[in-house]
Amino acid sequence: IRPSSLDKEISVLCDARVSVIIFASTGKMHEFSSTPLVDILDQYHKLTGRRLWDAKYENMDNEINKVKKDNDNMQIELRHLKGEDITSLNHRDLMMLEDALDNGLTSIRNKQNELLRMMRKKTQSMEEEQDQLNCQLRQLEIASMNRNMGEIGEVFQQRENEYQTQMPFAFRVQPMQPNLQERF
Repeated sequence: IRPSSLDKEISVLCDARVSVIIFASTGKMHEFSSTPLVDILDQYHKLTGRRLWDAKYENMDNEINKVKKDNDNMQIELRHLKGEDITSLNHRDLMMLEDALDNGLTSIRNKQNELLRMMRKKTQSMEEEQDQLNCQLRQLEIASMNRNMGEIGEVFQQRENEYQTQMPFAFRVQPMQPNLQERF
């Protein structure tokens, strides 16, 4: 019998809901069902009270259902925190919501204050570093000015020496004229 005709033959022969699963030698699976297989399995579970599933899969199903329920509860709680759908809450739930919002607000303020304190500390550190750099810059400028003044003094001294060698002897202050020496 061919797999495609087997389904028709079984459903004609018996007036019942039938489901057949055939695994061929090639590994291919053929499913023939007069009604959906899930419906047949659900009815089997209801009538016998036994599960066909392994306990591991049962635990996974329970875990999935628990996670879905937790997710739904969190979605509802999030809507409440946003101020949505709070008309259905009783007084105790509203007080708990208010406490949660107060705690959240306190936590945010604490984090803001901590960030502000860190920013002030960083600003102070940067100002101190800037003061140190400005001090170093002034020291370098003073050293540069002293070096330039020394060079200017050397040039001036050199020119003065050159000028005195060029000046005639008559214009120089003579030891014989004390009043001229006092003026200079």
